[in-house]
Amino acid sequence: MLAISIRSMRRTHWIAFFGGLGVCWLLLFFMAVPDELRMLEATYGGALIEALCSGLFATSDLGGAFAMWVLMSAAMMAPTALPALATYEDLGHVTATGFWRLLGGYLLVWVGLSALAALAQVGLYRAGLIGALGQSLSVPLTAGLLVGAGLYQFSALKDACLSRCRAPLTFFMQHWDEGPFRNGVRLGLDCVGCCWALMALAFVGGTMNLMFMGLAMLLMALEKLPDIGRYITRPLGVVLIASGLALPLFS
Repeated sequence: MLAISIRSMRRTHWIAFFGGLGVCWLLLFFMAVPDELRMLEATYGGALIEALCSGLFATSDLGGAFAMWVLMSAAMMAPTALPALATYEDLGHVTATGFWRLLGGYLLVWVGLSALAALAQVGLYRAGLIGALGQSLSVPLTAGLLVGAGLYQFSALKDACLSRCRAPLTFFMQHWDEGPFRNGVRLGLDCVGCCWALMALAFVGGTMNLMFMGLAMLLMALEKLPDIGRYITRPLGVVLIASGLALPLFS
């Protein structure tokens, strides 16, 4: 099955898919906030950064925040769907149109979550809880995000969504007749159910933080692998909860 999947990824739509991912990560690289700006904000405050940065960095701009979250979601979450996309194609003769409809349904759900994340970002910024670069300025907020994400790792909803993400073959056998777009939406909803709390941790280290994005993408992708993920989910939850509880003691 793996060999078939690798051979099929030489098709035009797969080349376009990986090319699109490369473009997304390249754009994120150019949009990423340099360390020098983070140091300036810590020294002089967010007002200076707001004056220096373009709309791409403006935490208070809803449109810019939404565009940033859409790009971040596509770059981080599309790779985690690779096993499901490959399984879908392996099940039978699938046209490029069907492939894009499946991926489109999947990403549409993440566009919706990006809208909510952008609203949260602007609201938190205006409340003074995050800085101009999207990082938490509040110890209670940071601790709450860490503990909340950690507790969610043990939740029944996370477990149910993760179980479906780890078994794409079973998923498609159950819902194949619904067509690729609706299958994509279902996959997207399960993926959001798995990963939304981990994505919210972007407010801890700062949005547009490439180190966070790379690490979070790797963890979320590994969580969806049945042979590996079961050794990650709960231990990660323990680490997050412990970090959140310990933070006030060292702040």
